[in-house]
Amino acid sequence: MDNMSVLVKIVADLSQITPGNLPQPTADKAHLLSIKNFVLNIIGAMALLIIVISGFRYVLSAGDTQKTARARNGVIYALVGLAIAIVSDAIVTLVINKVAT
Repeated sequence: MDNMSVLVKIVADLSQITPGNLPQPTADKAHLLSIKNFVLNIIGAMALLIIVISGFRYVLSAGDTQKTARARNGVIYALVGLAIAIVSDAIVTLVINKVAT
């Protein structure tokens, strides 16, 4: 089979799809909230790990200004990422509560 016949077969198969026969996912509010909480827990754990590692780097920098700046930036970036995750958590919770009522 050449590439053109494969493409024609794919297009023919896709033409059979109508909105009525698409799979309908079933996700209720509890499932969506549990997925959201799982993702937020992973993000929080990663932020905590980065803050701890950056703290060790700061302590072990021995006064080197470049190492100190990199460690301080690591803490700042982790905190900014955590703040963004918390704001996005609030937005997702708001959308789930509005849509899945």
